[in-house]
Amino acid sequence: MLREKVEKVIDEKIRPILIRDGGNIDLVETTEDGIVKVRLIGACGGCPFAKLTLLNVVTKAITSSLPEVTKVEAL
Repeated sequence: MLREKVEKVIDEKIRPILIRDGGNIDLVETTEDGIVKVRLIGACGGCPFAKLTLLNVVTKAITSSLPEVTKVEAL
């Protein structure tokens, strides 16, 4: 159930931003204790600003929409 919620947030709030810059995101895993694991791909995967994107865009969008998410990790 958490996975579907995270996918919805990614599809609606995160993916459009990343695609605009030539990148994308894969949801790799969600755990029972609320950890979300993602992989930035395309231009975002090798971008020197990927860590900032993860913190400022991905983590913020997911945790503000889904309080049950405790942590977002990049793989």
